[in-house]
Amino acid sequence: MMRLLFCYTFFLVTLCSLQAQKKSELIAQNQELKFQLDSVKRIVSLAQRNEKIGLSKADELQKQVTELQDANATLMKNLNSFAALSSQNSENINKTLSTLERKEGQLKGITNAVASNDSTAVITLTRAKQTLGENAKVSINEGTVTFMETLDFFFPDGLGTQVNASSKEWLENISNIIKTNPKSIISVGSLNITGELDLALMQAANIATILVNEFGVKGDRIQVVGKDGGLRESVQIKIQPDYKAFYDMAKGEVKN
Repeated sequence: MMRLLFCYTFFLVTLCSLQAQKKSELIAQNQELKFQLDSVKRIVSLAQRNEKIGLSKADELQKQVTELQDANATLMKNLNSFAALSSQNSENINKTLSTLERKEGQLKGITNAVASNDSTAVITLTRAKQTLGENAKVSINEGTVTFMETLDFFFPDGLGTQVNASSKEWLENISNIIKTNPKSIISVGSLNITGELDLALMQAANIATILVNEFGVKGDRIQVVGKDGGLRESVQIKIQPDYKAFYDMAKGEVKN
C-alpha cells in the first residue's frame, strides 16, 4: 500500500514537473513569437513607409516628366515657328537683295547715261576747239556745249534777218560738230537788247534754216529761240542732251 501511494505521488510530481516545463516552454515560445511578430510588423511598417515614399517620388517624377514633355512640346512649337519665320525672313531678304540689285542696275544705267553725256560734252568741246580754234567762243555747262557769236557776225549791224555769207563757214563747222552728236538736241537762239522778240525769233529761224537746208542738219533736232539778252546781244547755238529721252529712260528704269 505504501508502495502504491509512493508511486502515485511520484507520478503526480513527475506530471506536475512536466506540465511546469511545458508551460515554461510555451511561454518562451510565445515570447519568441511575439518578438518575431513585432519584427515582422516593423518590417511591414518600414516597407509600407518606403512604399509611400516610392509612390510619392514616382508621382513627383511623373509630374517632372509631364512638365518636361510639355516644355519639349512648347520648344518644338517655338522652333517650328522660328524656322518658319527664319525661312520667311530669308525669303524677304532674298527679295530685298534682288530688288536692291535691280535698283543698283537701274541707278548704274542712269549714272552711265549721265557720265556718257558729260563725256560727250567734253569730247564736243575738244572737237570745237580743234575746228574753230583755241579762241573760239565756246563753253560747257552741265553737259551742254554752247557756241556764241555776236549778232553783227550774222546780220548787218546786228539788224535784219538776212544772214551774212561770211558767217556760213562758221555755221558749216558747227553743223559738222552737230552731226557727230546724233542724239543731242540743238538749240538756236537769238538774243537782243531791244526787246524785239519777233525779230530775234526770225533771226534764229533763218540760221536754223541754213543749218538744215545747206548743211544737212536734221530739222527735228533743232529748237528755235528768240529772247531778251539783257545787256548783251548774241546768237547762241547749244548742243545739249536730249533730256526728255533721258527722263523717259530713267522713268522706265525706275518702273521696272
